[in-house]
Amino acid sequence: MKKIQFKGGTMLNPVPVVLVTSKNSKGDTNVFTVAWAGTACTKPPMLTISVRPERLSYEYIKESMEFVVNLPSEQLTKKVDYCGVKSGRITDKIKDMGFTLSPGIEIDCPIIQDCPISLECKVRSITPLGSHDLFLAEIVKVHVDESLIDKSGKIHFENAKLINYCHGEYYPMTTQPIGKFGFSVQKRK
Repeated sequence: MKKIQFKGGTMLNPVPVVLVTSKNSKGDTNVFTVAWAGTACTKPPMLTISVRPERLSYEYIKESMEFVVNLPSEQLTKKVDYCGVKSGRITDKIKDMGFTLSPGIEIDCPIIQDCPISLECKVRSITPLGSHDLFLAEIVKVHVDESLIDKSGKIHFENAKLINYCHGEYYPMTTQPIGKFGFSVQKRK
């Protein structure tokens, strides 16, 4: 396999695309799209999002030190894109997109009911990196659509029809696994 070299760049693809809700002290709520999100720790459960300081949500999150990561399904792709290109300083994206909000349980920030999964987060640290600041946050409550949970309690993320972002384009998550953790060393029965 012949490879072509590029200068250092953000080529970690695909990544999950999420809708982040935040709320300021006046009670104003905003939503924006984030493709730079990731798991950071298991115990305590933590994730990261990277946000440009000029974004309205940056101000809200920095003030409240809370936010919700909402995992959208395929049917919300156009709304996800809209929330990534429109500014909350100019328009009310929640109203424009007709999102249904519900209050958070552990934090004072709403979840988007239209998304099958929502993660309530409390910021633990903010690290300036350059064009973006990294928000490290503890996940304090998780909301999962009950239709995704089977009788044994397993969550079927594949049935949520989540979307990924890859080099400027949105892709569906496959519903068929190509393996499972540990399958490479599992003994045959």
